[in-house]
Amino acid sequence: MANSIIYTSEAPAPIGPYSQAVLAGNTLYVSGQIPLDSETGELINENITEETHAVMKNLEAVLRKAGFGFSDVVKCTIFIKSMDQFGTINEAYGQYFKSNPPARETVEVSRLPKDVHVEISCIAVK
Repeated sequence: MANSIIYTSEAPAPIGPYSQAVLAGNTLYVSGQIPLDSETGELINENITEETHAVMKNLEAVLRKAGFGFSDVVKCTIFIKSMDQFGTINEAYGQYFKSNPPARETVEVSRLPKDVHVEISCIAVK
């Protein structure tokens, strides 16, 4: 079974040698998304709530392109620059998983691409 590379112009183009997502069988592996506007390439970073919603919208665009949705997500990884922002990020993130949220870990890191404050990746299964 060959893997399928998923790409959509509705999410930021990769800024390195990776794919937005890879579909392997019935499992979709979505690369970490940061708060980049897919049309302008500009960062959406006025505040951590805005950043988190931008990241989630980018994830949603990639999921949708592959025929998936947030209800298919089984695992997320959240990378944040400061655990002090955990509550605010969690509040915005939680709006996308109203029931049966996926498994998840949240990791504080010293730096993220383009110096953003949050990056999220996910795995979805049909």
